[in-house]
Amino acid sequence: MRILVMFDLPIATKAERRAYSDFRKFLVKDGYCMEQFSVYSRITLGRDALASHIARLKDNLPETGSVTVFSMTEKQFEDRMVLLGKARRDHSNDYGAQMTLFF
Repeated sequence: MRILVMFDLPIATKAERRAYSDFRKFLVKDGYCMEQFSVYSRITLGRDALASHIARLKDNLPETGSVTVFSMTEKQFEDRMVLLGKARRDHSNDYGAQMTLFF
């Protein structure tokens, strides 16, 4: 089985940033891997282990924000699609032909 954790935590104050950081560190220390920003997954050894992982998540839950947990089979996780767009081009140094007229 696989457990997927998605979270949206506020980071407006220093205390909220600390809570966000502590929760993320907990996930990494507990064996979760980052799939995307604020989306982490972990392999579990069945439904019994899933229940203990969810209990640990509840014990380390930040006071504010939301955390969503999905459980799925390994087959369902393998069947996911990762869709990627083109790499963004950095435009910070793209002066174009117009700037060459000034040199």
